[in-house]
Amino acid sequence: MPLNEILALACIASFFILLAVGVPVALTLAISGFVFGWIGFGSLLFNLLPARIYGVTANYTLIAIPLFVFMGVMLEKSRIADELMEVIGHVSGNLRGGMGIGIILVGVLMGATTGIVGATIVTLGLLTLPTLLRRGYDKSLACGTICASGTLGQLIPPSTIIILLADIMGQSVGTLFAAAVLPGLLLSGIFVVWMLLIGIIWPDKVPPIPVDERNALPRRVLMAKVFKVALPPIALVLAVLGSIIGGIAAPTEAASMGAIGSILVAALAGRLSWRTLVDVVHTSARIVAVMIFVLICSQVFALAFRGLQGEQLVHDAFQMVPGGATGGLVFMLALIFVLGFFIEWIEISYIVVPMFLPMIVAANLDQVWVATLIAVVLQTSFLTPPFGWALFYLRGVAPPEVTTLDIYKGVVPFILLQLLALVICFAYPEISTWLPRAIGW
Repeated sequence: MPLNEILALACIASFFILLAVGVPVALTLAISGFVFGWIGFGSLLFNLLPARIYGVTANYTLIAIPLFVFMGVMLEKSRIADELMEVIGHVSGNLRGGMGIGIILVGVLMGATTGIVGATIVTLGLLTLPTLLRRGYDKSLACGTICASGTLGQLIPPSTIIILLADIMGQSVGTLFAAAVLPGLLLSGIFVVWMLLIGIIWPDKVPPIPVDERNALPRRVLMAKVFKVALPPIALVLAVLGSIIGGIAAPTEAASMGAIGSILVAALAGRLSWRTLVDVVHTSARIVAVMIFVLICSQVFALAFRGLQGEQLVHDAFQMVPGGATGGLVFMLALIFVLGFFIEWIEISYIVVPMFLPMIVAANLDQVWVATLIAVVLQTSFLTPPFGWALFYLRGVAPPEVTTLDIYKGVVPFILLQLLALVICFAYPEISTWLPRAIGW
């Protein structure tokens, strides 16, 4: 084996070793790339690094990320989930699992407006988990439902996963947004069907809201709350996604509309103040700074790995996988799923996808379809133990009687449901490609 390929393998191995001993992921990427790039090429390779980093960070499309993050953080402060859960719980009536379905629907709505897993799960955990437990819901099921619902925003547009994949794969953000709509709704529908099945098979795990509590809220008042609570976030979703998919605005322009719209929603809710605005700006800046820092460090690793002929090494391994292009695609998705147990989706996106992208292009696979499959798998990384962020977020706000084991047990069925959605999207590419083609993209 040539020396460069040995160094490329050592670069990958050092990445996982440093990760295992607790070095932050961004620094792990930079250290591995610098050390083995220097051994292989000296300073020559890294003369290209400043131009590469500037070229990536100056991408106009990435401006949409801080705007969407701002929108999500602002809507978190407006506490739309609080009122939404009350309304949906009463509308569901005596349906067993109605509160669970309500959480899923709120997850869909918050995912389409915020796209921030931490904000959604913390909000749902604080507002709904004690209520679900008090009303007799199974602890593991309640935890799993909240965690899974909170991750829907990583697939349902506007999603930062989709934006980054569009940048990495050189695709239109609008096209990938349109491609992710039906898979996101499919996954949400699978979650709802699962909740209904639990209500039929194990009714004691998902009791309805008591009749006395439902009767205490007059129907006229309930319907007024439905319009008051649901219309602002739905209008915001239509304004953002509709303007992108309809070709009225570019993703960055639509993101600015979403940021302004989130301020209006918070103002209508009576929760907009100067202190809130400053807090939202600071929180958004911290979130975006972490993402950009990881992006910059990943360029060091990617440049060194490519210079060490690591891309050719991956290509050779790709050729050894049985099943041709389909087998290689399955191998890539399986690798992303396994890595999701240990590292975050941002690092996976910037490490694995660029490695396999040349082979995807050479195999003439539909990149829009492939990007959607990758997004579905990356979403599972928020749920897979031991390092799924959704688990940590819920653990931080869960009542004392809820154990970590309860949370881990609760997410397992939803991980399997996500894999079911992945299989369906893999078997029927039209689920991802129909809407972009119908629009004319």
